[in-house]
Amino acid sequence: MDNRKRSTAQLETRRIATVLTFSVIISLASFTGPAAEAQAASPYGAKAVAIAASKRGAPYVYGATGPREFDCSGLTLYAFRKAGRVLPRTADEQYEHTRHIGRVQRVPGDLVFFPAGATIGHVGIYAGHDKIWHAPRPGSRVRLERIWSGNVRYTRAT
Repeated sequence: MDNRKRSTAQLETRRIATVLTFSVIISLASFTGPAAEAQAASPYGAKAVAIAASKRGAPYVYGATGPREFDCSGLTLYAFRKAGRVLPRTADEQYEHTRHIGRVQRVPGDLVFFPAGATIGHVGIYAGHDKIWHAPRPGSRVRLERIWSGNVRYTRAT
């Protein structure tokens, strides 16, 4: 009888520990924001990330829209076009014609814009974990890089 009470008590302790563990995970996710990244990327966005990644190492050429050379908005234009979503040509136009979202809402496949005064100076495709795929500048190549500024804006091509 004593062993049976011990087994029942151990089982109840495990159940309580499991419930508490899940409660803590859910609470932390709601406070820290990773749940937003855990959301599924849009169908266009997920494909665009993969397409941009396939262009790793392609040289930056001002005004180029692929398939072998790109500027920043040329890469986003190309990746989304191949994914089935048409974007305007320039970073400014892309920013104006996509749905603006907050940082906590971002998911892989969203666009990341870097303001430069009253205009948009640069754009990349959010890859998750604070990184973007982008064509940085003349003399560089398409690459995955950590977002280097807190002054960015996010949009979603829906």
